[in-house]
Amino acid sequence: MHSAVLLIEFGSIILGLGLLGRFAGRFRLSPIPLYLLAGLAFGEGGLLPLGASEEFIATGAEIGVILLLLMLGLEYTASDLVSNLKTHYPSGLVDCALNALPGAAVALLLGWGPVAAVVLAGVTWISSSGVIAKVLGDLGRVGNRETPVILSVLVLEDLAMAVYLPIVTALVAGAGLLAGSLTLAIALGAAGLVLFVALRYGRVISRFVSSDDPEKLLLVVLGLTILVAGVAQQLQVSAAVGAFLVGIALSGEVAEGAHTLLSPLRDLFAAVFFVFFGLHTDPSSIPPVLLPALGLAVVTALTKIATGYWAARRAGISVKGRWRAGGALVARGEFSIVIAGLAVSAGIEPSLGPLATAYVLILVVLGPLTARYTEPAATWWSRRRESPRGTAETKPQAKEADAPVAD
Repeated sequence: MHSAVLLIEFGSIILGLGLLGRFAGRFRLSPIPLYLLAGLAFGEGGLLPLGASEEFIATGAEIGVILLLLMLGLEYTASDLVSNLKTHYPSGLVDCALNALPGAAVALLLGWGPVAAVVLAGVTWISSSGVIAKVLGDLGRVGNRETPVILSVLVLEDLAMAVYLPIVTALVAGAGLLAGSLTLAIALGAAGLVLFVALRYGRVISRFVSSDDPEKLLLVVLGLTILVAGVAQQLQVSAAVGAFLVGIALSGEVAEGAHTLLSPLRDLFAAVFFVFFGLHTDPSSIPPVLLPALGLAVVTALTKIATGYWAARRAGISVKGRWRAGGALVARGEFSIVIAGLAVSAGIEPSLGPLATAYVLILVVLGPLTARYTEPAATWWSRRRESPRGTAETKPQAKEADAPVAD
């Protein structure tokens, strides 16, 4: 009887997510806010709370996080990461300073303490690579000159997560200074080792994993990823970091084949993850934090625009391209929820989960709009500011031109 209820509940969830995804796709929107709202509706305090399938969904959500980070790692080679780090690290530092500090400041102003401040700093810092990539494709900007700048900022954020996530994991677990330092040292050592091995022996690893049979390739890559993620979590590093490093180690045809095979699984389990996060957020807890979430969303939307503008200007992009780069970086999504989920699971601050949910809901909707309209709005404002001056300058010229005729 219990298994029947579980199948009915889980099947209904998957079917509902599919319908929500189709609805979002019809209007060219990100489905993430709809998945979060679905979780709120079926979670504690929602319209129809679930019971039987919650434990199963929790496991699926953990796999979703692992697959999200694995797919990110597959996007980059070790040499790409190293070259991006050398060339664009100033943009990464500006990005961190402008977007992490507002989150930390709000947490401290609300009296949540230093651990919650570190967590909320990450929530406001990391942009949504998935949403931004989709928006750039929808707007036909993949070949624009500013797009490599946008991708470089996203790559640096992803690389920073390999350091940030172990720190957060140690903090929310209540580890002391010694244990936290050891965890960070292990994470940095693992990241450095994987980058070194990937640079020197990436082809050997890819040949070992490679297979002409899609089924065998899928099983080997997925099994290796989950195994490494489990070992990383056992070492108190982060399962997500382990998955990210596996993705970096694979390259060439293996990475392309694995990306194609794993994309549907990632989409499925990532959707389950967003639902799971919503299940653990009481809808009645959102209204009290809605105003801080809205204020934080407005501030960090502006700081992200400033980040993109500065990075594009540093790369020699035109003014219009700078505004487009800034507007494209506004969206937050999957990684903000992943970071907040660590704190929610550890019971750090009851209001942090609702605030993060409201914050992501606002910016995942606002992000595609800023990507589309920031540059036209900036151009219109610039022309409006210059038009009175231009009118004042043209009138005397007209008189001078007419003078000979009058004479």
